[in-house]
Amino acid sequence: MARKVIHEAQSPIQVGEQWVCRCGLSKNWQGPDPQPWCDGSHKRTRDEEAGKIYEYKPDGTRVEVS
Repeated sequence: MARKVIHEAQSPIQVGEQWVCRCGLSKNWQGPDPQPWCDGSHKRTRDEEAGKIYEYKPDGTRVEVS
C-alpha cells in the first residue's frame, strides 16, 4: 500500500559516525539494501516556506500541495 509521509525535518542527524536522513529525500533509502544515510538531498529543502506542504517528484522537481 502506498502512502504519503510528511517530513518536517530539513537536516540529517548524526548517529555515531553516520549521518541519518530525516528529510525523506535521500536516494540511499532505495535499492535492494536501503539504508537511511544522508546523501545531501536535504539541501533542496532550504528554501521551503514555513506552513506549506511540498511534494518532490522522482525527477527532483518540487510541487506545492494544497
